[in-house]
Amino acid sequence: QVQLVESGGGLVQPGGSLRLSCVGSGFTFSSAAMRWFRQAPGKVHELVGVISRYGSTNYVDSVKDRFTISRDNARNTVYLQMNNLKPEDTAVYYCAPDIPFNWGQGTQVTVSS
Repeated sequence: QVQLVESGGGLVQPGGSLRLSCVGSGFTFSSAAMRWFRQAPGKVHELVGVISRYGSTNYVDSVKDRFTISRDNARNTVYLQMNNLKPEDTAVYYCAPDIPFNWGQGTQVTVSS
């Protein structure tokens, strides 16, 4: 059974940085593309970016040049480095593989002064 555990969220001021982590289990992590989503209050899940099994990445325009996804297959972990955070980045952040899965608990990111 696919399990996803996100961590690393918190309260940060505009312009600050956070690094989120997501540990995956119950599937062959190294073979899966991994995605980061976020969900703001009252909105649907929004794809933030993806990292392929080979390490190539793509991002939604609103986070390009600010967010970076990386992965450590030895640790079954995918990371989301977020720099120059803005209030509109406030959301619960989730990771997800490119196979059938259930959402993890997510990690809350709040950007506010």
